[in-house]
Amino acid sequence: MLKNRHLNPNKLLLSKWTAVTPQHKEKHFLVCKLIQPEPTDSIELIELEAVYSKRKQILPWRELTDSVRWLQGWC
Repeated sequence: MLKNRHLNPNKLLLSKWTAVTPQHKEKHFLVCKLIQPEPTDSIELIELEAVYSKRKQILPWRELTDSVRWLQGWC
């Protein structure tokens, strides 16, 4: 059974995540930025930074609710 988590996008900044299937030795990630299209709009995207390589990627914050791909915290 897949379990989707409920997240508050406003509280994601500096949260820690673990990739279930790491690629390029990138397993642990940190949300380093919240991206809003306009100041009055809700958060749509986040910037995620790999701890190992410092590579950054932008993705919709809702992808973090997929427990098949992401685990909350550093495992």
